[in-house]
Amino acid sequence: MGYHIPWRRFFLFLPVLCVSLSNIHHTSYACSVEERAALMEIRSSLERANATAPRSWGGPGDCCSWERVNCSGRTRRVSHLHLSKLYDISTLPSTHGGGFFWSFNTTVFSEFSELQFLDLSWNYPCSLMSDGLVGLKLTKLQYLNLTGNWLRQSILAPLGELVSLQVLELHSNGMSGALPVAVFENLTNIRELNLSDNQFNGSLAKALLVLPHLKILDLSENSLVGNIPISSSSDEEPASLEVLNLNNNDMSGALPTEQAFQYLRNIRELHLGSNQFSGKLSAFLFSLPHIERLDLSGNHFEGPIPVNLSSNLSLSLKSLRFSQNNLSGELSFFWLRNLTELEEIDLSGNTNLTVRVNIPGWVPPFQLKQLTLSGCDLDKGIIQEPHFLRTQLYLEELDLSNNNLSGSMPNWLFTKEATLVNLNLGNNSLTGSLLPIGHPQTALQTMIISNNHITGQLPMGFGSIFPCLSTLDFYHNNFYGQIPMSLCHINRMRLLDLSNNNFSGELPPCVFTDFPDLWIFSISNNQLGGLVFGGMNNLSVGFALHLGNNKFEGPLPPLLSGSLVILSLYDNKLSGELDPSFWNLSRLGVLNLSGNRITGKIHPKICNLTSIEILDLSDNNFSGPIPKCTSASLNSFNLSGNSLSGDISHGLFSTPNLVTLDMRYNKLTGNLSWLEDLGNISALSLGWNEFEGQVTPNLCKLCPRIIDLSHNKLSGSLPPCLGRIFCDRKAIEITNPFLLLYVIMEIYITVKDTRGFTFGTKGNQYTYGYNFYDKMSGIDLSGNMLSGEIPWELGNLSHIKSLNLSNNFFNGQIPVSFANMSEIESLDLSHNELTGPIPWQLTRLWMLGVFTVAYNNLSGCIPNSGQFGSFAMDSYQGNTNLHNMSQGDECSPSHGSGAGDTPPEGSDRITDDPVLYAVSAASFILAFWTTVAFMVCHPAGWNVILKSAKLLSWCCQF
Repeated sequence: MGYHIPWRRFFLFLPVLCVSLSNIHHTSYACSVEERAALMEIRSSLERANATAPRSWGGPGDCCSWERVNCSGRTRRVSHLHLSKLYDISTLPSTHGGGFFWSFNTTVFSEFSELQFLDLSWNYPCSLMSDGLVGLKLTKLQYLNLTGNWLRQSILAPLGELVSLQVLELHSNGMSGALPVAVFENLTNIRELNLSDNQFNGSLAKALLVLPHLKILDLSENSLVGNIPISSSSDEEPASLEVLNLNNNDMSGALPTEQAFQYLRNIRELHLGSNQFSGKLSAFLFSLPHIERLDLSGNHFEGPIPVNLSSNLSLSLKSLRFSQNNLSGELSFFWLRNLTELEEIDLSGNTNLTVRVNIPGWVPPFQLKQLTLSGCDLDKGIIQEPHFLRTQLYLEELDLSNNNLSGSMPNWLFTKEATLVNLNLGNNSLTGSLLPIGHPQTALQTMIISNNHITGQLPMGFGSIFPCLSTLDFYHNNFYGQIPMSLCHINRMRLLDLSNNNFSGELPPCVFTDFPDLWIFSISNNQLGGLVFGGMNNLSVGFALHLGNNKFEGPLPPLLSGSLVILSLYDNKLSGELDPSFWNLSRLGVLNLSGNRITGKIHPKICNLTSIEILDLSDNNFSGPIPKCTSASLNSFNLSGNSLSGDISHGLFSTPNLVTLDMRYNKLTGNLSWLEDLGNISALSLGWNEFEGQVTPNLCKLCPRIIDLSHNKLSGSLPPCLGRIFCDRKAIEITNPFLLLYVIMEIYITVKDTRGFTFGTKGNQYTYGYNFYDKMSGIDLSGNMLSGEIPWELGNLSHIKSLNLSNNFFNGQIPVSFANMSEIESLDLSHNELTGPIPWQLTRLWMLGVFTVAYNNLSGCIPNSGQFGSFAMDSYQGNTNLHNMSQGDECSPSHGSGAGDTPPEGSDRITDDPVLYAVSAASFILAFWTTVAFMVCHPAGWNVILKSAKLLSWCCQF
């Protein structure tokens, strides 16, 4: 059989065939030798830094096929380099030169003459910090991303030569100084400029707003000040700018006028949140022709939202964010009835703003995705009679927290079609229970119903109902029963808080091991029991584990491991000895084991917890000596309420950063000379031990806010330098933003679930949190054997709130200088050997709430003005020569008595006030002669004289 070749068709197909062969010919070529060499140089730089280079780099074949590299299909030259996150810095070794530094020659990029896209983001720290991009000739570069490299501002100068740039990403670099406007003015093709999350200061230059093609300008999270530089000239062409983001700066003043805003009439998104703008909102903002998103949250705007039934609102509006202002008046959602595109409303934190949501029979034309109405004057029936909420079928975020809403738990939200991603109903007064739900809520990721009155048990299939939760916060409700095993099926959980409920039984062990992403787990203040950690020792919780105030028992596992930073197990039934010899908790920063039954000695291996910052072993049964450790990180140490013993005259251990130390209620001995090593101490509590010797003057070199040396065996006199012991501390400045975030989270979680610091004042024990610096300052030296006169210099402690010198052997007079303690609230000088009168100047102490001088040898009159008119006689009992005046008489000093004399040089001193003395003298003279005239000239005056004589006779009997 022969074959007939259709030559006509062949010749028609020949051009197509030639093109195909041409393409095959081109694809057979590799990228240029120069480009390949440049890529290999970058690879060598990574290898020298012990980082892992892309695996395919250096392999056979065309470098255009390597990962992170794209080439132009026509020229086969490198056009795109995706070099973001080239390594994980946490896996790299430190060096003796101050840490890891990736150094490479940035001029290698000059070999990529066709480069259009370059992403070098998140490669900190690299040589971009110093070398920059000087000398690069990337004439075709359109996209440059240098985000997250912690760059210096000097990197910006050569960027002005990249005239083809359309997108420049420079956020999260920590650059400071004024905005380098001159650099950006050269970028005449720029369309998107992102300088957010830096430290630029100064004012915003108008030159940035007038770049001819700029559509998106993001300057959020900087330190810009001043107002928005919009011209009010009517003959200027409107700016091309469509998105302006100035959130999180320090800009202030009123917003520009309506005429000025005509210059920005192309604006689609205006983000001015978290600044200091003030004044009233103007109606024209809502009628800008293209406005879609308007964010004015977190400012100082006041007055009503200028929207009503007749408002001409822009129909393009999608988002209204006005939270955290001082807005008032009323806003009805019915007034937004024409906004068919509306997706987001946030009015939270405006406590005086009345928000009307429920309009029976009205079906709004919009479908919201986000509704945030936390902490405003909201319809209280929004849950009980949810006319509006039932019309919103596509809600993704619903926040009705902090509104004191009543009604039952809205289980009707969890429908089969529900789209909720984040739900916050916290801090209300909801009741009812969480009923079994027949439809899995696969979209829901955050569920917060904390601080309500929800009761009942968690459904057994809880994990199947909410399989995608990452945040579950049921804190402070009335849930009871067991924790269902199905909870462990939620493998995306990051925060789990079931604390302050009535859960009982044993925790499923899987909650400690089966949550790979769990960051915080809090179940404190319940009735849970069983072995601690369910007998597990390899914990998966990544940051904080709060199990305090339950009934967990048994010893701590000897092979405990994990990445925990906070471990809180206070007030349980833990027993056995504390042996951390084989613990693998290298990140542990907070360990709270207070209020348990742990026995034995404190194991010296506790010193191996080198990252520990807060260590609380109080109220256990520890005995023996305190191990001597070296810890640069420890700042809070609590050993109170044990049976520890031993002489610590030669120091406790090297803790240069210790801020709070509590060793009360032990059997510790020795002197206090070691206190001079505690240079950063703010709260020093050593009461109820057996320390002896004198109160060392070395204590005066410190700056503690609280000193408790009560009930020891201290003797001798007080050093006068105690009068200058309080001083202002310099705030610790944290410049690393990642460390700052860590510290903020640690403080928040720690304060939420710790006992706090206890100090005795006003006859009671009070517990203070980590803000005790602002709330309390005091000295307690009671119950010792101290003697001599009370130094007048103590009167210089003007900010002290509590002073207790009771149950000692102090003699001499009460220092008149105590009148300078203007903030003192509690003063206890009882059970000493003090003599003389109570200084009348103490009546100036208007803050004084508790005062006692009982059981001394005081004499004279008891003051009855000021706060002294409210103290009971118990405050003065045991002073046989001290008497009370009749009502109406003043306890003024008598001539030569010494009670009211200004102390001589070197003794008691009191602040002089010449104006007060002049007024007092004039008042005394006028009152004296008026009284004389009354008694002599008025018939009733003789009755007063007779009564005064009887009173004087009665007083002399004492």
